[in-house]
Amino acid sequence: MPDKHLSSQFDNDLNALCGSLLEMGGLVESQVSMAMKAFAQLDGDLADQVMVREAEVNDFEISIDHACTELIARRQPIAGDLRLVMAVSKAITNLERAGDEADRIARRTKHILEDSASHGINTAEIRVSGQMAVSLLRRSLDCFARLDTVAAADVVNEDKQIDEEFKGFVRKLTSYMSEDPRTISVGLDMLSIAKAVERIGDHSKNIAEFVIYIVKGTDVRHLPHEQLTKEANS
Repeated sequence: MPDKHLSSQFDNDLNALCGSLLEMGGLVESQVSMAMKAFAQLDGDLADQVMVREAEVNDFEISIDHACTELIARRQPIAGDLRLVMAVSKAITNLERAGDEADRIARRTKHILEDSASHGINTAEIRVSGQMAVSLLRRSLDCFARLDTVAAADVVNEDKQIDEEFKGFVRKLTSYMSEDPRTISVGLDMLSIAKAVERIGDHSKNIAEFVIYIVKGTDVRHLPHEQLTKEANS
């Protein structure tokens, strides 16, 4: 959390902003976790619950974005404080998009329930990468709460594992669909779910990169992994 200032109200404003971000993050984390459970169990009712929460996530984004604008206008933050506010604004966009991906997983799950060919495709990679994505999102939010750059660098580097699981599933899915054209429809649904999981990992990585930006003042979004890790540990 931010350092202490002469104005206690300024501290309160910054802390409230970070608190709202973490509250929104907890909601999105729950949404993603529920979406993956709905997919794993092919639970239509649970998928419906995920979709209902989408509006709440969107409301959070609008509210926090407005708070960021108000704080900049009233307090005119500089240096690390300004970086914090800007990072919060960008992080909530990533959280909202992660929520969108959870909604996509839920909707595709509902569609799979209507297709009898779904049982013929092994979805182990999606389930594994989904667990990774939930973990990365939780850890990226924890990094933000503690402004822990070393842990943030670990999150960024571990996102590659989700990418590898996605590539492995795409290869397997292509084989399934070429061998049995009846699986093409459900296969496309599963491909969309796998891609959604990969994007959730990307959004978690982005949030972790913002942590390094806040603390170090360096934009690390396009740095090689080795250079990013060095910057986070310096």
